[in-house]
Amino acid sequence: MIPPMWRRLFLVLFLCCGVVAAQGLPPPLAAREPFIVKSVHGDRVDEYHWLRDDDPKNKRPAVMRQLEAENAYTEATLARLKPLREQLGTEMRARVRADEGTLPVYSRGWWTWRQFEAGNEHPVLMRRRGGPEGMDPKARAEVLLDIPRMAIGFEFYSVAAVAMSPDGQWLAWTEDTSGRRIHSLRIQNLKTRRLEVPDIDGVLEDIVWAADSRTLFYVRQDPVTLQSGAVFRHRLGTPPSRDAKVYDETDKTLFVGLRGSASRRFVIIDVYGYDTSETLVVPAAAPASAASVLLARRPGVRATADHLGGRWVIRTNEQAPNFRLVEAPESAPDERATWRTLLPAREDTQLESVELFDQAIAVEERVAAERRVRVLGADGRNEQVAAAPGGGATLGENHDPASLHVRVIVQSLTEPPATVDLHLASGRQVLRRKVAVKGYDPQRYRSERVWLAARDGQRVPVTLAWRADLVERNGRAPLLLEGYGAYGDNYEPEFAERRISLLDRGFVVGIAHVRGGAELGQAWYEGGRLMNKHNTFNDFIDVTDGLVREGWAAADKVFAEGGSAGGLLMGVVANRAGWKYRGIALDVPFVDAVTTMLDPTIPLTAQEWRQWGDPRERADYDYLLSYSPYDNIVPQDYPPMLVTTALWDSQVQYYEPAKFVARLRATKTDRAPLLLHVEMNAGHGGAAGRYERLRHWAREYAFFIDLAGLSP
Repeated sequence: MIPPMWRRLFLVLFLCCGVVAAQGLPPPLAAREPFIVKSVHGDRVDEYHWLRDDDPKNKRPAVMRQLEAENAYTEATLARLKPLREQLGTEMRARVRADEGTLPVYSRGWWTWRQFEAGNEHPVLMRRRGGPEGMDPKARAEVLLDIPRMAIGFEFYSVAAVAMSPDGQWLAWTEDTSGRRIHSLRIQNLKTRRLEVPDIDGVLEDIVWAADSRTLFYVRQDPVTLQSGAVFRHRLGTPPSRDAKVYDETDKTLFVGLRGSASRRFVIIDVYGYDTSETLVVPAAAPASAASVLLARRPGVRATADHLGGRWVIRTNEQAPNFRLVEAPESAPDERATWRTLLPAREDTQLESVELFDQAIAVEERVAAERRVRVLGADGRNEQVAAAPGGGATLGENHDPASLHVRVIVQSLTEPPATVDLHLASGRQVLRRKVAVKGYDPQRYRSERVWLAARDGQRVPVTLAWRADLVERNGRAPLLLEGYGAYGDNYEPEFAERRISLLDRGFVVGIAHVRGGAELGQAWYEGGRLMNKHNTFNDFIDVTDGLVREGWAAADKVFAEGGSAGGLLMGVVANRAGWKYRGIALDVPFVDAVTTMLDPTIPLTAQEWRQWGDPRERADYDYLLSYSPYDNIVPQDYPPMLVTTALWDSQVQYYEPAKFVARLRATKTDRAPLLLHVEMNAGHGGAAGRYERLRHWAREYAFFIDLAGLSP
């Protein structure tokens, strides 16, 4: 632990020598306009509520002036780092292969792939005829979607889902032109290249064709919550106003999704939440049929089903916290007495996903935070292949059950992705591609999984990466520790070219797999959810202490970064233990937890009551209030902080981080830089283009590198 006297000295030093104040530009203090946030458990005053504007197209001038002032202040403060930011951007861009593309994937007589051309932000979607064994050498490649051309004229453009009709004559896709995940459904005749008109606006991403290649299923977006809505059926050549409603979920705390079964015989409607699920189906050959319940919802039971070979294969947590795999007859999928176990419940192994093939069942599972792929016989009885070369194996793109291979991706923090095809008949593994990164030699870098004790005795896994010739475990290296810890989502130790710029400057980069994720199974997830959420924050702080104690990092050069729910984690860490960190980055952070969870008109609120708690209940209200970053800002010293948001974010509204920065700037007792950057034409995922995204990381990494004393 660093004594207070030395902490003050460090603060003075980096205020004098690091990222300090903007040249001649004072911090943009926001006006205070007290607003009462009411609840049955007591009222709270929010002096920056005025920054909220729900208009989906234009924000009030006063709001825009404040956000633009924040951007101007951030740019002025970082102005002297412009050469470093440009250098980082150049490094990152050089690692992106100008003409990169994806490997072709087979489905229904076509091979499809995405291909970039030099300088383009977006790929072109291609197809070519062929069979499961390969492309037809006599067939020519065709352009399905020229996305670079389609993006012209838009500040933000992203294609979400793409679906080709079974006969290959029609293409449907959903596109977002604002970043707010409000999509338009577009349909094109691939022979004439004529578009169906009009577009269907206000839809979610998922789309599924019926067997007739003339009927398309989609989800019309709830205009308020944006995250779910009713399923509709569109018939080509008819106006969208005549589209029939197929299913509408009345419980607005649940999500609704669409997919096709592996057999192509069913359109599957998934209704799901964090504690229950229901599966409905429509026969693909009879798209006008009513949706029927395949697996009825049961409290605490989460299940997904897929169909192939005249049977249903079901992944379920019923009597299996980490999920098990069963098969059920087509005639009685919801009758437990008919179920036959394919993979039993295992305490040390979490079953994460399943893909069905004519010859096999491929499963992705996790043991001790490590992902692996197993391939079983179609009956589940004979394991043909176990694929986890070096660990970190995941299922790749597999679109057709008739495929002769299962595609697997293998990677780590320091090993770029390798694509391996596992031949189902022979078990032979074929390396299809190993990503080569310009100027990067994996042999110079190291990665290791370490386990560190949290305050309650739990051992928390942490994945670390460093450059072997620059870092020794002697307590001198700067460390960037990343974290998330929510929704049961795992923070995967995947390769990211951007991190090389830190590793090559002597940083150790780490991912803390804190509770709230499911890296160690569902118990790990439950251990950081609802009334156990404090474990997420304690794990991250305790891991930080452990890494310093064991010599992985210098005590005065520890940095932290997290986005979205990971931004919530960073906000709590800043409030509780900010002095342990030289700098913190909060990306699109969920920091106003109580107010947001009290308002069901905000997208995601109702669906996430079972994730964070429902503050209409007294116990949940008090617990949320005990850690909500915005509500726990106090007069104390904070580390330098860089906060980012996006004006059209539908998952964490822009005003949460804007309010957080405003209150923090008015409350904290130090002069350390507090910066807010607002992407004015983007959503939760930031910029859409492959090069545009690099600007974010160049800014953030320059901020860290300078504070570490490593800028030129």
